[in-house]
Amino acid sequence: MSGEDNRRAPLSVLVPVKNEAANLRDCLASVSFADEIVVVDSASTDGTQDLATTAGARVVQFAWNQKFPRKKNWSLQNIPWRHDWVLIIDADERITPELEREIRSAIRRPNLDGFYLNRRFWFLDGWINHCGYFPSWNLRLFRHRKGRYERVEAGSGFNSGDNEVHEHVLLNGRADYLSAPMEHYAFPDITTFIEKHNRYASWEAAVRAQLCRRSGEETLRPNPFGTALQRKRWLKRFTRRAPFRPTLRFFYHYVWRQGFRDGYRGWILCRLLAWYELVSAAKARELTLCGARRESC
Repeated sequence: MSGEDNRRAPLSVLVPVKNEAANLRDCLASVSFADEIVVVDSASTDGTQDLATTAGARVVQFAWNQKFPRKKNWSLQNIPWRHDWVLIIDADERITPELEREIRSAIRRPNLDGFYLNRRFWFLDGWINHCGYFPSWNLRLFRHRKGRYERVEAGSGFNSGDNEVHEHVLLNGRADYLSAPMEHYAFPDITTFIEKHNRYASWEAAVRAQLCRRSGEETLRPNPFGTALQRKRWLKRFTRRAPFRPTLRFFYHYVWRQGFRDGYRGWILCRLLAWYELVSAAKARELTLCGARRESC
C-alpha cells in the first residue's frame, strides 16, 4: 500500500464506470489506501465488474431512466456511504502517493467541507503543464452530504450519457485546495481526442443556450469575479458571438496561457482546441438554423 501510513483512510471512493477494464486496475490500485471503494457500473460487457470485485471494490449497478439524476448524483444520494468524506475519481485518473498523503491530512481538518484537486493531463508522450490545461481544478473530495453536481440538460434528442462529465460540484460549505496533482490519462491518442471532442461539441452546442438562460441554484452561474470555473463560463458566454473565435481560442491557449512552453505537444493541443471551438460554434449555429426552420413550418 502506498503512502507513509499503511492504515486505511476513513474515506469512501466513488468510481463511475462503463467498459473501463483497460483503465480500472491502475485506478483502483491508486486509491487502495481508502477504507471503502464503490464502483458504480452501467452494465459493462468487457469484464469491468469482475476486475473491480477482484480488486476488493464493491460494485453497484446503475440503470439510467433518461432523467435526472445521472450516475454521480444518484450515487451520492442513494449509496449508504460508510464515511463522511467521498473522493470521486474516473477510471482514467490516478491518485499519486503525494496526493494520497495530502488527502489523508485534509479529511482530518474539521472546518472544511471540500477540497479541489488539480488534474495534470498526459498528452501524446508527456505532461501538459500550460495551455490553460494546468492547473485544472476540480472539486472531487468533499463531505458527501454537502455536495451535488449541477443539473445541466442538453434537451431532448441529445444523449450525453448516464454520467456527469462536464458538470461541476455545487458545495454547501467551505473548500480549500490540495497542491499535489492528480494524473489524468484522458486522451491516449489523437483519434480518441477527436472522437471525444466531437461528442463534447454536440453537447456544448445543445446546452449553451440553456446555460445562458438558467441561473437557478442547480447550475453554476457565470460570474467574471467568481471562481475560476465561473469566470471560464462567463468568458464563454461573453465571446460566443465574437468573430474568429477559433483563432482567438488558439491565441488564448498558445500565447496567453503559454502553451508554447509545452513545445510540440502544446502546439498540437492548442490547434486541436481551436478546431474544437470551430466545431462547437458550427454545431450551435446548425441548431439555431434547424430550430428556425422548424418554427417557420
